This record gives sequence, structure tokens and C-alpha cells, in this order.
Amino acid sequence: MVNLMNFTSKSDIIGIIASTLCFVHCLITPFLLVAYTGSLIGETHTWWWGTLDLIFLAISFFAVYWSARTTSKAWVKHALWYSWLFLSLLILNEKLELWHLPEEIIYIPAIGLIVLHFYNRHYCHCEDENCCIDH
Repeated sequence: MVNLMNFTSKSDIIGIIASTLCFVHCLITPFLLVAYTGSLIGETHTWWWGTLDLIFLAISFFAVYWSARTTSKAWVKHALWYSWLFLSLLILNEKLELWHLPEEIIYIPAIGLIVLHFYNRHYCHCEDENCCIDH
């Protein structure tokens, strides 16, 4: 069985890593697509590259969940969830091609999650669930 207390105490680190990898993934994708232009006919990227954002999103969900449970600041809890939701909607929109949005907009919630996890780790991390959340 996974030690949940260990994951809880490391959720901000996991969130920072997942969000940073997601950011780098989004940042280098256009460059990789340009590099592969001409070598891939009719396919813009391999299937596994397209699923990486879903993997990062799933990992970041659990990191946000555990960080939000143990933060001492209510606004950080809400900001983490809103950033994750915004990122999820952008990724879903990209997969389903619902609306044409600038590709760069995905950097906003990715950077937001990175900053929020750093802030939470440094300023408002609780050691147990009996921590008071200020409203």
C-alpha cells in the first residue's frame, strides 16, 4: 500500500515537477513539429507524445488534491484548483478542437501551478490535517 502521508508531504514537489514537465512539453512541441515537418506524412506527432499532457494532468490532479488538503491558506487551495481546472479545459479543448485558442495560453495555468506549489511549499504547508485553514 502506498504511504499516503509520504505522498502528502511531497505533493508540492510532485506538483512542481509535473507542472514543469507539462510546461516544457508544451514549450518544445512546436519546435519538434517543425523539426519533423517533412519526415512525418499526415501525422503531426506520435500517439505517445499526445498522451503525455494527459499523464501530466493526472499526476498534477493528485498533487493539487493533496496540496489543497494540507495548505494553511484557503486562497491557495482555490487557486490550485482553478489553475488545474483551467489547464484541464485547455487540454480538453486542444484534444477535441472545440475553439481555436492561441497555443501560448496553456502556459498561464502551467506556470500558475508551478508558482502556487512553490508558494504553498514555502509558506503554507501543514504537517497534518488538524491544521487551521484561514478564510
